[in-house]
Amino acid sequence: MASLVKEIGSFLTENGLSHSVKNDSGCEVIVIDKPQLAIFPIEVTAVTAEEAFVKSEEEWEKIKEYTDVHGYPVIITEDRWRSDTGALRNRLLAHMRQHVQVYARNCEVRRIEKMEAAAFLAEHHSYGNASCRYHYGMFLKRHTGHNADGGVGWPEPGTLVAVAQFSNARKWLKGNKEIRSYEWTRYASLSGVRISGGMGRMLKTFIEDVKPDDIMSYADLEWSWGDAYSQLGFSLEGQKEPVTFVVDEQWRRSPVKPGMPAKAENAIAGVTGEKENVIAGATGEKENVIAGVTGNLFFRNFGSNKYRLKLTDYE
Repeated sequence: MASLVKEIGSFLTENGLSHSVKNDSGCEVIVIDKPQLAIFPIEVTAVTAEEAFVKSEEEWEKIKEYTDVHGYPVIITEDRWRSDTGALRNRLLAHMRQHVQVYARNCEVRRIEKMEAAAFLAEHHSYGNASCRYHYGMFLKRHTGHNADGGVGWPEPGTLVAVAQFSNARKWLKGNKEIRSYEWTRYASLSGVRISGGMGRMLKTFIEDVKPDDIMSYADLEWSWGDAYSQLGFSLEGQKEPVTFVVDEQWRRSPVKPGMPAKAENAIAGVTGEKENVIAGATGEKENVIAGVTGNLFFRNFGSNKYRLKLTDYE
């Protein structure tokens, strides 16, 4: 852990952020002085999915214990940190208000092509692009108020400063009424830029254009509890289960799935028999081992909070 903590600490120092490292809730926590913010660094060290499960449960208990006293921290996992092309670091700085402030009222929102959205999200969203039906871009029109004169590092009028993506409709019948539900899959702003009212403006435009009955989205618990959705009128509906990932030598993660090819020396939980049950109760000959190649690591995340905005009354 010392290495990851030191690297994140060096990054904070380079960006002029005073901080300290404390042992709280049984683990090392990086505490930033101004603004008050805590970072939980998590190393990825599990060599089996079973070990990753145990570590995830232990880490989540520590995070909940810390949250009860201090509020929800930012969680930085080693694989994300080491594979980051800049989006994660910029998002971290945005959490600490190290950004240019832009107001949504000074921007225009319109539909954009999927390739333009994909290129933007690949650079500015921690998880990159998603396969979606609707792509919206927010373009800066002007600076006003104390930002009227702009400055070094400020985006020029006409710049694409944020992108949002929404899925196609999922339809179901409620009584004699057809409900069209959409998923809000991505939102990201230009690195180094925070848009006041940006999410609300994107949401409003989508609702006006598509007239959905229902919109749902997930808050990744590696980043937040999802308070931004609550502020937009969404209700917390439940949780999406944690996912176990294989992490390769380039620190890229891929979801673990039944039937993945494995080498006996790296089988989950160390099993080698053809029909041994390994994970999630799999018992078939072709589903019994879930693992990657020798040298890979495993990580289990903490799941996501599921939020829903009902725009049509239904039970």
